[in-house]
Amino acid sequence: MLLIVSQTIPIELDADGVARVGKTRVTLDTVVAAFNQGATAEEIVYRYPALKLSDVYSTISFYLNHQQEVGEYLQQRQQQAQEIRLVNEQKFDPQGLRNRLLARRAEKLVC
Repeated sequence: MLLIVSQTIPIELDADGVARVGKTRVTLDTVVAAFNQGATAEEIVYRYPALKLSDVYSTISFYLNHQQEVGEYLQQRQQQAQEIRLVNEQKFDPQGLRNRLLARRAEKLVC
């Protein structure tokens, strides 16, 4: 006899509110992006060996059944990443850093 039981979704939010798959550091963002780029569950596990195949299938199923909510979460994460990037660029001017590194390299070549 086949016993049907509900399974928990292998996605957990960490202390920073980042959704991680299974007991790994691989984010929901990563799995969804790979899936949307055409990767199969097996290919995703190959790319991220810490993942279990069953967790990837469950995560993809969750994503497909909750695309709007996951999409909103991913959009929020992208917005947060952009805000952090802007703050870091204000603190540490990337062009100034690049110029200093190029100047340092030129000095080494002259010596």
